[in-house]
Amino acid sequence: MIIDHVGFSVSDFKKSDEFYSKSLAPLGIEKIMAFEGSSGFGKKGKAEFWLGKGNRSQSPLHVAFAADSRKQVDQFYEAALSSGGKDNGAPGIRERYHPNYYGAFVIDPDGHNIEAVCHHIE
Repeated sequence: MIIDHVGFSVSDFKKSDEFYSKSLAPLGIEKIMAFEGSSGFGKKGKAEFWLGKGNRSQSPLHVAFAADSRKQVDQFYEAALSSGGKDNGAPGIRERYHPNYYGAFVIDPDGHNIEAVCHHIE
């Protein structure tokens, strides 16, 4: 990853914290740190993705999380939808990016376009 970490404000911290906790779990991403009004998610003890309580969220962002398999992309999509996310592109190949680009897109509680993507051939 070329960025050490990224974070943004959310309008309803509790709702977003729950959404990301459930949605990112299939990707092996878990809450690493939590402070009053903020949570850091990551793998292997390093928080790379942060949420913070704010008065309003930023303009919609696009964040793509790496998946180790296409099955994880599918599981992310289902977990995100069941946690209140809205469909923005069901799991599938996106050949316009490259022949092995398998991704799924959801809209989070603040309108951000959240993706899980696998670049591996399966």
